[in-house]
This record gives sequence, C-alpha cells and structure tokens, in this order.
Amino acid sequence: MVINEYLTLSEASELIGKSKETLRRWDREGKLTAVREPMSNYRVYRREQVETLFADFINYNEVDNVTNYVESHNEYSVLELFAGAGGLAVGMEKAGLKCVALNEIDKWACQTLRKNRPHWKVYEGDIKSFDFSQYHNKVDVVTGGFPCQAFSYAGKKLGLSDARGTLFYEFARVVNEVNPPICIGENVRGLLSHDNGKTLQGMISILDEIGYNVVPVQVLKAINYRVPQKRERLILVGIRKDIEVKYEYPKPHKKIYNLKDALKKGELFDTNVPVSNGAKYPMSKKIVLDLVPQKGYWRDLPIEIQKEFMGGSFHLGGGKTGIARRIGWDEPCLTLTCSPAQKQTERCHPEETRPFTVREYARIQTFPDDWMFEGSLAQQYKQIGNAVPVNLGTEVGYSIIKFLNQYYNLSKPR
Repeated sequence: MVINEYLTLSEASELIGKSKETLRRWDREGKLTAVREPMSNYRVYRREQVETLFADFINYNEVDNVTNYVESHNEYSVLELFAGAGGLAVGMEKAGLKCVALNEIDKWACQTLRKNRPHWKVYEGDIKSFDFSQYHNKVDVVTGGFPCQAFSYAGKKLGLSDARGTLFYEFARVVNEVNPPICIGENVRGLLSHDNGKTLQGMISILDEIGYNVVPVQVLKAINYRVPQKRERLILVGIRKDIEVKYEYPKPHKKIYNLKDALKKGELFDTNVPVSNGAKYPMSKKIVLDLVPQKGYWRDLPIEIQKEFMGGSFHLGGGKTGIARRIGWDEPCLTLTCSPAQKQTERCHPEETRPFTVREYARIQTFPDDWMFEGSLAQQYKQIGNAVPVNLGTEVGYSIIKFLNQYYNLSKPR
C-alpha cells in the first residue's frame, strides 16, 4: 500500500512536535512549502519533506547527558490530592519523597493504591468530606491533579470564596490548612486557554490570597522526561511567600524514547512487557485496521474505505490523526486515553491489529511492572489513561527535592 504522500497542517505539526504557527512561519520563510492537495484543494505538506524535518528534530539515538537527580538532605513528605491510581505518587516516591497521605474519590483507584502500598494512608471519598488540619506544618509538599472547572467571578480579583464548589477550591483549601513550603498542581494543557485564560488567572489569584507566589506556569512534554509518549501536563507551582528560594523546573532530557523502548527490554525496562489481558476490536474495525501500515492512519486506507469508515466526517476539515491510527515502533506513542479502542483515539499495536493491553498501557505510562491495577478491564484502562506518567512524576519530584534542600539549608539556625 502507498502511504498518503500529503500531510495536513495538524498532521505535520503533530509529527515533528512543532506548533502550527511555527509551520506557518516556516511556510512564509520558504523553509517548508505547502502545496494544494489534488483531491481536496487543501493546503498540505509533502510527507517526504516533513519526515526529513522530523528526522532533524528528533534523533532517537542521541546520547542523553542531562540529569535532574538530586539526593534528599532530609526525609521530605507529600500529601497528594486527586491521587488516581498513583502515577504521580509513585514517581515522587522514586525521586525520594515520602507519601504520608492520599485522597481519591474513585473506589477502584483507592483499591489499587492500597493493594500496591498497604502502608499508605488513603482517604477514600469526596475531598469535601475531609479536613487535613492534622498535617498543618507537618508536610513539605501538597500535590494534586485537580480537574479543570470554570469559576463564577464575583469581582475583578478572584478570591478563595469565589471558587467554592470547584475542585480547585478544595485543593487551595487543603494547601491553606496544611501550609506546606511548596504546592504543585497539575492539569491538562487546555487550562492555559480555558475561559480565555481567566480560569488559570483565577487560580493564581486564589493562591496569592492564601499566601503563595506562583512560579511562571509551564507545560511539560512527557517525551522530554523519559516517557515514551506524546503527553503534556501543565504544572502550577506555588511557593509560600515567606520563602525566597527560587523553584526551577526539571531540565528536559535530550533522548526521546519510543514505543520499542516501552514494550521491549532496554534502557527503560529490563524485560519485555509482561503478557496481560486487553481490549479487542470488533471484526468490522479489525478488517479496516489490518490495512493500516505502521505510523499510518485513516488517510492511508483506500479512498472508498476511507469514505465508508469516516462517514460524514470524511468531508470535514482537520487531520483527525487519531482515527484508525497504528503506532510505529520507532516513535513515541500518542497520548493514551481512558479507553483504548474509541474511534477518535485508536492506538493500534504496531504489528498486531489490536489495542494495547493493560500492561502495555502501563509501560507507556512508565508504571513499574509490579504495580497492579484493581477493577474491571475498563476500570484498569481508565486508571492508567488518567495517570501522570511515573517518570515525569519522578523528574518533577527531583525538582521539589532540590528546592526543599535549599530551603531547609537556608532555614537552619546559624
């Protein structure tokens, strides 16, 4: 089969990890030339030209001399909110932080946490039901992946009371109760633009009100932190106002890991991925996906099958690059979702026509092989798909330890 020789703006942007605006600028500067696709008349890029650029930007064989590792000078403790199945908590643990308590509402995720770490204190249930004042001045960092919810604005400067009813309010309430030197919130990249940026500004305003300065917000790309997956997380860091130590985000690594690194024995894991259960495609979808090559997607199907498979969306604009997508061994996986076989977000195995198994999903999120997930198959996929990649959590953990080392070193009586 001939792979489609053209890429839309969205597809080219995703392939080489550069923004659409960067591609448009290169187009204006003559570095990357768009052409008119013969059938649709859309402005598109020649795949061969883009893949040449892709090779320039991502060198999988690059030697990585970046390290964020730092040793703890003390035993530092973490209180984690919205803990899920423990991706961030395990990452922090690997970095050297001690998890003293976690809160999570999902009962299956709580069972997962207890099964793997019986000594962890798990507060199961709605965060609104718990008071964490017992940890006042006893915890070094509060972390939490609070869901993104809009606020109702009572005035120009949003205060804690204006955010009542949102989960960020609960995050800020607990930070206020615990009074840690540093707090870390994590969220999707979309928080940057949510409600035209007002939601994020509201969060910053609330942290300011309870005594925390927010470090300039960054979106960390997981592929730059030893994760074989194109996932992005927005990190919101608050530093207590009495502290003058500067927080620094973890440095991005040079080496990019791919799907082979995730599923085969190598630098990331010392064995091949364990065999496990997994979802299956219905026969009608399998017949179609059998025709898709590695790194291909719906546009690589014969035109008549494209039209039948895509239905009305065939004639709509946009790349829709997640549909009928088969991942290649030599590329990072696309962002995993809570369900491995939805039409908009297929993540098909490179060689076998099936979704990734539970353990393959876990590997792509860099969970250790001995981290077990409780609940039905669907519940396990959901827990893994919602998690912060463990290795990203570890790298952020190192940055926290570096900050705390400096803070407590300066705080010591002379």
